[in-house]
Amino acid sequence: MEQPRTIYTPAFFLLCLSAFLFYASFNMLIPELPGYLTSLGGAEYKGYIISLFTLTAGLSRPFSGRLTDTVGRVPVMAFGSLVCFVCGFLYPLVPLAAAHGVAALLLLRLVHGFSTGFKPTGTSAYVADIVPDERRGEAMGVLGLSGSVGMAFGPAIGSWLTSAFGLNPLFYTSSALALLSIIILLNMKETLAKRVPFRWKLLRISRRDVFEPAVLAPSLVTFLNSFSFGAVITLAPDFSEALNMGNKGLFFTVFTVSSLAIRFLAGKVSDQYGRRPVLRVASLIITASMILLAFSTSTLSFLLGGVLFGISTGMYSPTAQAWTVDLSHSGNRGRALATMYIAMEAGIGLSAYLSATLYDNKTERFPLAFLVTAAFSAISFLFLLKDWRKDNG
Repeated sequence: MEQPRTIYTPAFFLLCLSAFLFYASFNMLIPELPGYLTSLGGAEYKGYIISLFTLTAGLSRPFSGRLTDTVGRVPVMAFGSLVCFVCGFLYPLVPLAAAHGVAALLLLRLVHGFSTGFKPTGTSAYVADIVPDERRGEAMGVLGLSGSVGMAFGPAIGSWLTSAFGLNPLFYTSSALALLSIIILLNMKETLAKRVPFRWKLLRISRRDVFEPAVLAPSLVTFLNSFSFGAVITLAPDFSEALNMGNKGLFFTVFTVSSLAIRFLAGKVSDQYGRRPVLRVASLIITASMILLAFSTSTLSFLLGGVLFGISTGMYSPTAQAWTVDLSHSGNRGRALATMYIAMEAGIGLSAYLSATLYDNKTERFPLAFLVTAAFSAISFLFLLKDWRKDNG
């Protein structure tokens, strides 16, 4: 498919709108799920809310990568949004399981994880197909900007909906946003030139579908830096409550809004000066944000940590995606992106479990959980000191 000289085409704008709705759909649930699980008697399983979600997201990446490269980008994206749509209607039914409500909610989180296992893989491949190579970082930054807006407003709106109307309207709103995301995708032209009809044998995964060696470097950096995200989304709701902040989605709004402006700039800078220098700075800022959160004792310092975390996330996310596409062949683009996303989900999932275990529902253990997380980003910085010029970094 011939690429236009500009990234700002109708297809690109539609893709960004779909991404906004998708990310708002499932992120608006995050601040309220720990309390929902606690009300069911499962307070000790808070770490599983994110871990189980990322587990199936990671396990489904090889499938989404292969299907993206064979069946097409649009069907893979639509399936991811469809999972969000269905799950939104299932959350209100969890209490009907009575004594098994905790298990039912955790099972639903497993199923819900398939959404992010599919949608972002197809979306990133689609963007890479329609934008000029020399503006790839910029395009990934703008796409990430769209998702970040959804991540910013989703939690705040979710907490407001829950406070004003209860949990069920929150879940139904999540489904409605996912449906809108699907409707937009139905009007988009497929960009994969050589498509094959879906066949069940396409789900037979080989080792090559799980790991693309060419993108080891950006995948490892993504894995190490994703530990911070897993800790934040697991611990921030309880931390907010401990600080008597009221709206548990405020922290999520602060860190995602702070990532908005930097995403566009970071993508352009990485196009001009390379991926590795931008990722170095991002890794250092992530480390600093985790240290600040570890020693936060007030709302101001807590939110300032969120600002630093948002800036760092806005820098490394689009840059790592662009680096992954740089190193991949067009015929293996879905597999390469799936490899990077597997690394991301592994980092988030392991960190969610680790941070919840270290925290153990004791506020005095917040510092330990965040400091351990900071160590992983510091390792990422040290790794990036290696000369990756041969890998287009």
